[in-house]
Amino acid sequence: MSTMQDEPAAAQQHDLAAPPQYDSAAPPQYDPAAPPQADEAARRLAERLRLEREARGWSIAELAARSGVSRAMISKVERAEASPTAALLGRLSGPFGLTLSGLLARAEAAPAGGVVARVADQARWRDPGTGYLRRQLSPLGADPELVRVELPPLARVPYPAESYALIRGQCVWLLEGTLLFHEGAVTHRLEPGDCLALGPPADCAYENPSATQPCLYVVALARR
Repeated sequence: MSTMQDEPAAAQQHDLAAPPQYDSAAPPQYDPAAPPQADEAARRLAERLRLEREARGWSIAELAARSGVSRAMISKVERAEASPTAALLGRLSGPFGLTLSGLLARAEAAPAGGVVARVADQARWRDPGTGYLRRQLSPLGADPELVRVELPPLARVPYPAESYALIRGQCVWLLEGTLLFHEGAVTHRLEPGDCLALGPPADCAYENPSATQPCLYVVALARR
C-alpha cells in the first residue's frame, strides 16, 4: 500500500446533539423513469427507515437532530419520493445503531441465522448518486461483515465520522483498479492487492481516480 500524503489526520469533534444539517449539498436523486424493480427497492428501503425510526419512538425532527439530515429530506425519503444516496444512508444508519450494510439487509428482509449466503441471495444495492454497486457477501448478522463494492470511473462516495462510530475495526482490500481512500487529512492510494486498515473514526471518502476503469474492492468490518 502506498500513501499519497503522510501528514496525520486532524482530530475531529462531532456534536451528535446538533450536527450540521445535510440537505442540498448532495441531495438524493429520484428518477421517474426508473424500472419497477428499482421502484420496489426504494419503497422497501423507505418503509424500513420509517419502521426503524418509529420503533425507537422518534419523530422525524428527532432523527434529523441525531443524523444531521434535514426533516424535509427524511420526509421525502420515507415517502419514497427520493432515493437516498449512500452518503445520506450512512448518516441515517448511525443513530439506529446499524451499519449501512445492516440497514440495507433489513430493507431486503434477508433471513438471519444462516451460515451460507448463496450468491443468488446476496443483497445488491446501487447508489443513485454515483452508480456504485454494493453487494452484501456475508450472511445477515455475521461478524465480521464482508461487502463487495464496484465504484464507477471518477465516482466519489463520502461518509461522515459518525457512520464509523459503531464499527470496531474495518479493512479495505482492493481487487481491481485504483482507489483513493481519504481518511481525515490523509489520502491513501491503493493498487490491486493492497489492504488498508482504518484508524479512529474520521470523515472518509472512497474515490476512483480513473476516467475509464471501475475499481473493485472488498470491505471487512467488525461491529462494537
